[in-house]
Amino acid sequence: MAIQTPVSNKQIAAIFYDVADILELKSVQFKPAAYRRAAHVIETLDEDINSISERGELEEIPGVGANLAAKIREILGTGTLAYLEKLKQETPEGVLKLAEIGGIGPKKALLLSRELGITDREKLEEAAKTGKIRTLAGFGEKSERNILQSIHAMKSTGRRFLLGDILPVAETIKERLASLPATQEISLAGSIRRMRETIGDVDILAASAEPEKIMAAFCELPEIDRVLGKGRTKSSIVLTSGVQVDLRVVDKDQYWTALQYFTGSKAHNIAMRRRALDRNWKLNEYGVTNLSDGKLLNGQTEQDLYRMLDLPYIEPEMREDGGEIEAAASGTLPEIIPYGAVRGDLHVHSSWSDGKHSISEMAEAAKVHGHEYIAVCDHAWNPKVSRGLDETAIVKQQAEIERVNRDLDGFVVLGGIECSISPSGNLDIGNKIIGDLDVVVAGIHSDLDMTPTDMTNRVLTALHNDQVDILSHPTGRIIQQREPVQMDLDAVFDSAGELGVSLEINGYPSRLDLSDMNCRMALEHGARFSICSDAHAREMLEYMKLGIATARRGWLEAKDIINTLPLRELLKMLES
Repeated sequence: MAIQTPVSNKQIAAIFYDVADILELKSVQFKPAAYRRAAHVIETLDEDINSISERGELEEIPGVGANLAAKIREILGTGTLAYLEKLKQETPEGVLKLAEIGGIGPKKALLLSRELGITDREKLEEAAKTGKIRTLAGFGEKSERNILQSIHAMKSTGRRFLLGDILPVAETIKERLASLPATQEISLAGSIRRMRETIGDVDILAASAEPEKIMAAFCELPEIDRVLGKGRTKSSIVLTSGVQVDLRVVDKDQYWTALQYFTGSKAHNIAMRRRALDRNWKLNEYGVTNLSDGKLLNGQTEQDLYRMLDLPYIEPEMREDGGEIEAAASGTLPEIIPYGAVRGDLHVHSSWSDGKHSISEMAEAAKVHGHEYIAVCDHAWNPKVSRGLDETAIVKQQAEIERVNRDLDGFVVLGGIECSISPSGNLDIGNKIIGDLDVVVAGIHSDLDMTPTDMTNRVLTALHNDQVDILSHPTGRIIQQREPVQMDLDAVFDSAGELGVSLEINGYPSRLDLSDMNCRMALEHGARFSICSDAHAREMLEYMKLGIATARRGWLEAKDIINTLPLRELLKMLES
């Protein structure tokens, strides 16, 4: 039976990833890697796979042969893959869900199911707390602690979605509704407008004299799984991704206060209402009322509202009741970095290591994004990092970068590397070779369960390496999957500030590391920062926006970010 909506690239990739996980459970050789390789390529394609299939060009996709092309056509036609359903029937109940928990993986999940009968997160947590897991081969007390930490991380986030996954969908919906003649004003609201790293649901606010026309279009969007409720001024839908989207429509003259109200946060709004009451006004989503005479005060924009309360405009990302109102009132509110202030991306990958596109392709895409430069920082060779570059490859890559730069006009590719920091604090490439590079990024990629003291010493040793320019994804966290490493952040931030090593704000959706709160903390220690996309494909350059949003939530200004500098000033700073 034909499905109602087209299957997306991401849905096909998810199916292939599931196949790979189950095949790995069954100890099948080679096939899991083939499915994962194809899935990675498919989810990062520039073009809708439906169009590629219609042209009969599926087999031209890298990593997709005749067998996988046939499976893609089956998914496009039915929405499912019979092969995957068969594999699921052969897999013990709950194993795949267990494998998603940090510190486990497919093979350990199967062992837990077979040996202890664990089929869900609750049983896993109980077994870890009672010391039953440490007796199994390949586990230990440390494994139990890691499992409990991962479960705690999952519980603390609840049913939430990564900002980077939901924001493009939400913006697409907003733009579709904005194109309607009946729409006078429209904006994202709530936590997604504040650019929080995870989103519970999506709020959209519109102004219109004909709300029923906007509601009709909203409830017929192709991404819809089901309509929860449809009214004249408020409707709720659930998308096929599982995220709920709520739309409210107000009158044009209410939009300015409604947008501030529905953006939140709750604590910020309470503080704003108190400030209004101090002036004998009542502030809510319907407007600002003078309690002396019951009349509404005039205004048109959020800027007007803040000005009426004797405050400069407070950007949505800062509205968390984290001292922003007090700072605004005292004239110390920072002018946080604008979204267009970053001049280049100092951490991208290419097909030389685990990236999808060539150096030239990444450069051309970065130019389209308005960048003036990028630093290609592919992985250095390491037994625990796939497809890394050894010293010979680094030299060859730098030669290619020089050739690419000769063909570019008004744009520069910087030569860089992303090194792994060993448990002793050493880098996996010697200083002699990396000393000739423009940018050296170093980060923790393995052995994440060291004691806080050992981890701190490990990072401090790396920071004292004169060749290190940037500490990448400093805490090593993976949102909803892996807690940050345990170390003395005050000591690390102090040392980074003193030594002039920039702290990376990694825009990859599941990282956003440093977090917003850590940005504020590091700024107090005099640290400087670099924002990057960590892009492994051209389309991932979009992640820069998420990194900038995190910097904005962390109260950082353009002057705090090294890649807001023109190239000449940046290079001078890196060489100092």
